Amino acid sequence: MTSNASSQPAEHTSEHIPTVCVSHVPIFNHLPVEELSVIAGKASMRIYERGQFIHHAGDPSDKLFIVHRGRIKIYRLSDTGKEQLVRILNAGDFAGELALFSSADHDSYAQAMQASEVCTIYQADVHQLLLTYPDISLHMLTELSRRLGASEKQTAAIATESINARLAQYLADQAEQENASCFSLPMSRRHLASFLGTTPETVSRRLGEFEESGWIRQIGQRKIDILDLDALLLAQ
Repeated sequence: MTSNASSQPAEHTSEHIPTVCVSHVPIFNHLPVEELSVIAGKASMRIYERGQFIHHAGDPSDKLFIVHRGRIKIYRLSDTGKEQLVRILNAGDFAGELALFSSADHDSYAQAMQASEVCTIYQADVHQLLLTYPDISLHMLTELSRRLGASEKQTAAIATESINARLAQYLADQAEQENASCFSLPMSRRHLASFLGTTPETVSRRLGEFEESGWIRQIGQRKIDILDLDALLLAQ
């Protein structure tokens, strides 16, 4: 796995960090503007070009990072070097929260999928914020519980369900999240295949079969229109 991160990402001083960088994050967005400004003052921002790494597996995990603009993929590599997508972070999403409770190294990679701006807050500063604003802890536990549930669901699905069932459930989940039967996939088919534990060819083939069965309609490479949700969820 090669990196384009040989040149260091540009870093901006905290006075140039917009409060909006932290205002949309679930663990901070309940705080008033004055307190958000305090948090933003502890952050630093770096700009990453497409392909650059925010961190590699084995790097020290000593900071929380927040996506201000752009898109970051979090993934692991198997013993054979196969990429397993964990999740994709968009503006307002964060990662590195486990560093707040331990000094373990990263077990995953974080790589920019496009030009991205990322705010970081060091572990010691976040600890101080938790002491100053205890409500942050409750919001953090809520978010960690949500992520744990999603991770367990993904792991169980890959281990026990057919690719048809995994793909069908993913499409149903996206429709529920968007509250619409017609939606755009939030990732490429290559990344979707990695997330579901299969190959891009298999994803394309299964989507074609779903369309032939009259369960969905494909519009271009990303857009999906679910025509028969009940039949789709019975896919095996």
